[in-house]
Amino acid sequence: MHRLRLIAPAFAFALLLVACGSDAPEGAGGPPAGGMPPTVVETVRVESRALPDYFETVGTLRADESAVIRPEVDGKITKIHFGEGQPVAAGGLLYSLDAALVQADLNEANANLENSRRAAARAGELAGKQLIARSDLDSAKAELAVNEARAASARTRLSKTQIRAPFSGVTGLRSISEGDFVNVGQALVDLVRLDPMEVDLRLPEVVLSQLAVGQAVVLGADAYREDRFNGAVVAIAPTVDAGGRSVSIRARIGNPEGKLKPGMSVRARIIFATKAEALMVPEQAIWPNGEQKMVYVVIDGVAKLVPVTLGARQPGFVEVLTGLKAGDEVVTAGQQKIRDGAKVQTPKPDAKPGDAENPAAN
Repeated sequence: MHRLRLIAPAFAFALLLVACGSDAPEGAGGPPAGGMPPTVVETVRVESRALPDYFETVGTLRADESAVIRPEVDGKITKIHFGEGQPVAAGGLLYSLDAALVQADLNEANANLENSRRAAARAGELAGKQLIARSDLDSAKAELAVNEARAASARTRLSKTQIRAPFSGVTGLRSISEGDFVNVGQALVDLVRLDPMEVDLRLPEVVLSQLAVGQAVVLGADAYREDRFNGAVVAIAPTVDAGGRSVSIRARIGNPEGKLKPGMSVRARIIFATKAEALMVPEQAIWPNGEQKMVYVVIDGVAKLVPVTLGARQPGFVEVLTGLKAGDEVVTAGQQKIRDGAKVQTPKPDAKPGDAENPAAN
């Protein structure tokens, strides 16, 4: 009986506390009357941009023109007219060989030629007067022809003592010096044309129908990571390699600064075609939902989950074929904190880094 009298006042006091709590001012504790605040997410606008269709492979650079300069006559080098690793023009003089003996041979040949001309002229006059036999005239003409050939040969040998560049290029490192005696066919120096350069590439036969002469080629080299070198396909092999099921192509690349060198390994991108307008979004905007790819689209502050179909990829971006249009605002960060139909907002321009983790701060 005494226990019941103690419980009754305590129960009445508890009811009084509950009644007083219902009159507490809003914001004194618990969630606000309007529900949870919008979730802060990061968004971007869907862009329409040109999208190239390409294939990437690797190759090795080769010179457009390359030759080993060799003498065509024996002789002693009397003068070297170029600097190692320096550009030379087509026809530029590289080496001079001692020409004294060849010049003497030419002088003798010219003297004999002059005598033959005079003899042939006299024989012609005498034959016209029928003072010599026709055979004597023929012999004089034959002697003239022989001496003309000997003189031409001597002039040619003399010209070979002046060794000239067959094309414009850059000289290599020489291994002979002035005063050295060189023989026919001995290697004297390399001559290489560096602009343009060429690269031979192998592509799988499945892309053969997409290949065409004139297609753009872009190269990258590890030695120049920030540079890109542009060129074009100049030839496609007429056969397919049966062993590797691949086709060879040759591209010519501009190299006006001479940075690219023969033998360098390069990464090559062959551009088949370019789609003028493709909808591109950052890869992080794609939200997988089983087999379906989804994107959160923000409309009037509400995130809507939209299915999309993906196309080609570029570094950091992916093409969206269906589901979006240019200008749509898509969520790129914070998808794990929201669901379809959730209210969202983007960080204010002057928001602090920590504000995104504390939505109430906004």
